[in-house]
Amino acid sequence: MSRNDFERLSRQELIERWIEMIGSAPPPKLRSPMMAKILTCENQWQASGRPRAALVRKLRRLAGTAPDSTLPASSGQRLIREWNGVEQTVDITEAGYRWNGKTWRSLSAIAREITGTKWSGPRFFGVQT
Repeated sequence: MSRNDFERLSRQELIERWIEMIGSAPPPKLRSPMMAKILTCENQWQASGRPRAALVRKLRRLAGTAPDSTLPASSGQRLIREWNGVEQTVDITEAGYRWNGKTWRSLSAIAREITGTKWSGPRFFGVQT
C-alpha cells in the first residue's frame, strides 16, 4: 500500500492495520495522519525484507561489534552507490578498485572523481576497509 492508500483509511481501519502490521495497538493519542506515515514506513520495511534497525543494533551488540560498523570490503565484492541519479559500480579486485574500466588504488580517489569534492571513499560507499 502507498501512503495515499493509508491516508484514505478511517481511523478504525488504521488502528486495525496497525495491529495487524506491528502487533500491538498504536499509542492512544497518535493522530491519523501520523499513523498513516508510520504505517507507510512499516509497509516499506516489511516489503524490503530488511531487518529492523533495533534488531540490527541488538545483533551487533551481541556480536560485540561497533554500532556503526559494516562488513569490511574484500576482493570479489561489488560496491554500488547512486550519486545524482547515476548508479556507480566499483568491483573490488586483488589489484585494487575497478571503476569505469580503470583500476584505482583507493575508494577515496573514486569518490572524489564521482563527486568532484573530497570524500572518504569507504564512507561514501558505506564500507570499512
